[in-house]
Amino acid sequence: MWKYEKKLQYPVNIKNRDLLMAKALLAQYGGPDSELAACLRYMNQRYTMPDDKGKALLSDIATEEIAHLEIIASMIHQLMQGATIEDLKKAGLGGHFAMHDSALFPNDPNGVPFTTAYIEASGDFIADIESDMAAEQRARATYEHLMDMTNDKDVLGPLSFLRQREIVHYQRFKELRDYYLKNKVQRIDK
Repeated sequence: MWKYEKKLQYPVNIKNRDLLMAKALLAQYGGPDSELAACLRYMNQRYTMPDDKGKALLSDIATEEIAHLEIIASMIHQLMQGATIEDLKKAGLGGHFAMHDSALFPNDPNGVPFTTAYIEASGDFIADIESDMAAEQRARATYEHLMDMTNDKDVLGPLSFLRQREIVHYQRFKELRDYYLKNKVQRIDK
């Protein structure tokens, strides 16, 4: 089903270390509206879509979210590269170092670990699609907040790309929802 091209969907080449930005980016790595949460949410919801059109869209977007998670991971890794233990402690990442050294771990900027409670799947395909639209809007807003936190063009480029993809995903979910409502589509198994 997947073809992995072994390159990032958007190139990441960050030259300047910024541990505070790395910490903030954890919002999109392991937070409630993160790329990880979106991927798992859409992977699970695709099974209760009423037709192949819905299943395909959720599969496509879930797959793209994996690529976005990889971009965020690359950004965090590059922003942290070469940091000392003292640097990490000063940036509020001492607890992260104590538990994970320099490895990435899915948690939010406050150190709250990723939880499956972030994954919404109600079985009501319209409710799920509307929830997905809201999640894409929250992720877009988060990217805008992250962009406000930096003036580093090497960080702004990937963030701008990811923000734009959230807008596209929102539009695709809205089109699917509108199609289902217009055509009075119902679940096949009911």
